[in-house]
Amino acid sequence: MREAPRLRVAAFRPDDERLSEAVELLESLGADPVPDPMLAVEPTDGAPRDDSAYTILTSKTGVELAAEAGWNPGGATVCAIGESTATALREAGYTVDVVPEEFSSTGLVEALADEVAGARVEVARSDHGSPVLTDGLEAVGAYVHETVLYRLVRPPEAGESAQLAADGDLDAALFTSSLTVEHFLDAAEERGVHGAALEGLKGATVGTIGNPTKETAEAAGIPVDIVPERADFETLTCEVVEAAAPTHHE
Repeated sequence: MREAPRLRVAAFRPDDERLSEAVELLESLGADPVPDPMLAVEPTDGAPRDDSAYTILTSKTGVELAAEAGWNPGGATVCAIGESTATALREAGYTVDVVPEEFSSTGLVEALADEVAGARVEVARSDHGSPVLTDGLEAVGAYVHETVLYRLVRPPEAGESAQLAADGDLDAALFTSSLTVEHFLDAAEERGVHGAALEGLKGATVGTIGNPTKETAEAAGIPVDIVPERADFETLTCEVVEAAAPTHHE
């Protein structure tokens, strides 16, 4: 009896330890990883303000850059958008005061809604941060200042997964932000396979972290099969591989 082929799964994490960890996770699940970094970080050399009542960090990358800049939160209430950001803050030596139950911009606004009216709130993140967070905080009366710590760009070499999808050789894809969806489609367009890549994804198992990423994908014509309740990469990967495996055959 011939051994069934391994699932070919695309991961779009930045080309650092996150992509290495994604490859290790996929291999541990018996899948064939397609590491295709759709995001690269360009630091701005900015740092969060140190005179705010509340400071919000929204990513591990943002925390690392803030720490490298020597950021001192002073007496600010330090807020993390999710547990991975909170872990990065603690590992960098910061105290974390607020982590919302729902790891999202909406969840963070809800967690702070009753206490930030009239307060100065610093939001330190990438140049592609969702307006849901800043608009939501302003709507409940906060004075919001945003610092861009880094820009997210598409590496020029990205796009192997788009070609595989176009050729019908991609079994699953793991989109971790709306920007990874947009950059995947841009890479497909550059390679002249935009339509074929979309068709290829219709035959694959597609997972997204969170509903905003799902909405971006579906608006672009990419059907989404999996949105895990817990918004982290490991959960997304496990659920997508589990969903894809029963239907995968020669």
